[in-house]
Amino acid sequence: MQFQEAVSNLHRRCFMKQSASGLGAIALASLLQNEANARQSDRPTPFDPRQPHFKPRAKNVIFLFMAGAPSQLDLFDPKPEMQRLHQQPVPASFLAGLSDSLIKGSARVMASPRTFTKHGECGMDFSDYLPHLAKRADDLCMIRTMHTDTSNHDPAQLLMQCGVPRFGSPSMGSWVTYGLGSVSQNLPGFIVLLSNNGPGDIAGTALWDSTFLPAPYRGVTFRSKGDPILHLASPDGYTPERQRDRLTAINDLNRIRFQQQPDPEITARIEAYELAFRMQTAAPELLEFSQETPATLESYGIGNEKTDTFARNCLLARRMVERGVRFVQLYHYTWDDHSDLNVNLKVNCDKTDRPAAALIHDLKQRGLLDDTLVIWGGEFGRTPMNEVRRGNSPGKEGRDHHKAAFTMLLAGGGVQGGQIIGETDELGFNPVKAPIHVNDLQATILHALGLDHERLTYRHQGRDFRLTDVSGNVVHQVFG
Repeated sequence: MQFQEAVSNLHRRCFMKQSASGLGAIALASLLQNEANARQSDRPTPFDPRQPHFKPRAKNVIFLFMAGAPSQLDLFDPKPEMQRLHQQPVPASFLAGLSDSLIKGSARVMASPRTFTKHGECGMDFSDYLPHLAKRADDLCMIRTMHTDTSNHDPAQLLMQCGVPRFGSPSMGSWVTYGLGSVSQNLPGFIVLLSNNGPGDIAGTALWDSTFLPAPYRGVTFRSKGDPILHLASPDGYTPERQRDRLTAINDLNRIRFQQQPDPEITARIEAYELAFRMQTAAPELLEFSQETPATLESYGIGNEKTDTFARNCLLARRMVERGVRFVQLYHYTWDDHSDLNVNLKVNCDKTDRPAAALIHDLKQRGLLDDTLVIWGGEFGRTPMNEVRRGNSPGKEGRDHHKAAFTMLLAGGGVQGGQIIGETDELGFNPVKAPIHVNDLQATILHALGLDHERLTYRHQGRDFRLTDVSGNVVHQVFG
């Protein structure tokens, strides 16, 4: 394929060498995703906006990734039977043949202390810890029967984000921008926002890496305060006029070189400098919230000590998709509550519930939710028994990792809201109806974007790779 040949010719080492400058190598690499490169060459480039395989339901994705794994049993999936069995040994039928070494046979059933009520016209269940998301029930599709292959954080996060539970595969955002290109003129196509809740389990930059895909498809980490990208701003006293003169001189030299050796990578370098220069204005403007109404800022919880960091990232995500950014990934961690679950879960819900709900509402009232797929969830779930490694002190209980059943939320992007997909058993231990694997979710996300997960491939080391590896089925019920 001509496109794949163009992609392959952009060798990572060569690209990074060419784009290394005071403006920041990653910023320059990402900015090559602009269609302007095509004007300088008579052959396709890896950065042109491209047509999907079929008519898409969504154009953009915002993935709110709750790293560490929220407890579905205390937020979304009420189990009255657990109240009857509270503090009793887990029935042997649930432990028979269990291969998960993290779940101990001596554990006892731990009923949720939370109160659940039904919300919206659909009657969707939510815990009292999520009052704001509960108000968006009719916009949400709740999948209760997600399952994964591993109950360790790093491999499970890699499976969720990269399709396989090991390092070395491109992330979902990289695959999406590889398949669809970029619409934004002045910003990267794949942006990552972090809200660190302290030390926690997260697989790091591998979760947004492009690995063997060309470097421009790598996720670019933005900061919600200060300089959006380190080393992008010019030094103090270095005026825009001086910067403009410097870039003009560099580009003139590159054009002379292009006349001597008509290498399309030279024109790509010229465009990179020009776009990075524009980004020095576009990126700070992105973080300038003065144009937002006080009501909007308040709805997200900006300025509130508990919600401010995640709220800023949620508002930035909306502003990014408005400006054509294809894939925005928000990471909030950690939800890894092996003890003090009832206390720690409230802390994280208080930080994220209001901003996440405000994001969905804001997108909807601006007419952006139809084109934007919003995803909420972690890498796996939590066990129906209490954590036995750290004792059973009343009020201090936690839950262990659980790969067999957990909950994800979807909204927008053609998703039919107000529906619950799947059903788990009376302890929430296993799916009993409509089990959905992580690769199925990935196939469904790509389908919403008009991409066939089996056709979106990249040749590497003699094999055609894809996001869903050798698995994945589209869950058409998500779209009604």
